[in-house]
Amino acid sequence: MSTTFLPCSVYHEDYTQDHAWWQTKFVRGKMILLFLLLFVVIPPFADAYVMSVCNQIGYTILGALGVQLLIGYCGQVTLGHAAFLAVGAYTSTLLVLEFPWPKFLLDWGLAYPISIIIAAIVAGIWSVLFGLPSAKVKGFYLILTTMAAQFVTVDFVIAQYVSKIGGRGQAFSLPPGTIKIGPWVIDSDRKVYFMMLVLVILCVIGLANLLRSRAGRAWVAIRDNDISAEVMGINVVKYKLLAFFVAGFIGGIAGAFWISNLAAISYEHFPWFWSLWLVGVILIGGVGSIHGAIFGAIFMVVVMEGLQLAVMPLADTYPKLLIYFLFIKEAAFGLAICAFLIFEPNGLAYRWWQIKNYFNLWPFSY
Repeated sequence: MSTTFLPCSVYHEDYTQDHAWWQTKFVRGKMILLFLLLFVVIPPFADAYVMSVCNQIGYTILGALGVQLLIGYCGQVTLGHAAFLAVGAYTSTLLVLEFPWPKFLLDWGLAYPISIIIAAIVAGIWSVLFGLPSAKVKGFYLILTTMAAQFVTVDFVIAQYVSKIGGRGQAFSLPPGTIKIGPWVIDSDRKVYFMMLVLVILCVIGLANLLRSRAGRAWVAIRDNDISAEVMGINVVKYKLLAFFVAGFIGGIAGAFWISNLAAISYEHFPWFWSLWLVGVILIGGVGSIHGAIFGAIFMVVVMEGLQLAVMPLADTYPKLLIYFLFIKEAAFGLAICAFLIFEPNGLAYRWWQIKNYFNLWPFSY
């Protein structure tokens, strides 16, 4: 049964209709407009600064999707997700710079795309390693084990050993032309932007479909009550580790993507605060919703960029504002989380859901 809106009447007659991505002509129209906006309207008119902000939003979305899966859908609290982004970034960088690729792969520009896949798998396996304690502990104790992933991975393994491979002191330089997909050299913010859109769309579609599968239903059951889930026959340990693998896999993609936006990569790009930042993104966007990761990333990046633009004109009069801007940014981050927990505890995704329902049910929006 085909309808334009869905406020009344019978809508779905079979399982396929019920789980369709775009269930009405109105929704299809909105999505087409969104694709046109992202791929056709924004790129020609946006300057380098706007492109860099968009790329930062995309990077934050990719990082937050894994955190959303662990916390929002599986109930596994994590405060060390930046470690898996770092693993993905360094794995991809080492493969591109150090691995002896066959000449035909280099000529065809396949080294970097292949490195993204390998980096995602390595980050996923590394995530499972630190997810093993989730079989025995949860809550506060699981927080400590995920924090250990951050400090062991970034501050010890990468900082002391990986970053010095090839006689380097700290950073891996990424010369122009290093990041290449097929015949296209990713050497501008606009090209990075298009790659970011493709990766975000693929990760969102993949995660959304996974959440509607047997594994997704198992994760939600574990989140709600892991004892009841085990009684129902769900292998709790197996699905917890699968959640850690998928979250690390997406984090590895995020890290491998981010090197395309950098001239040099250092472990300082993945501090512990970034792990905390990603948790704040899903708290503000809405826990347990893919929309929450997207809205939270947009909100946090835009607000912080707006704050920086507001501070810049005052820098001539108060030069210390630039010196202390990092502390101002952290204070604004904390205040934003407190404000949302008090006034909008369900996040921006819930507000978006209410707005959609208002228009879908109008004029009977009671």
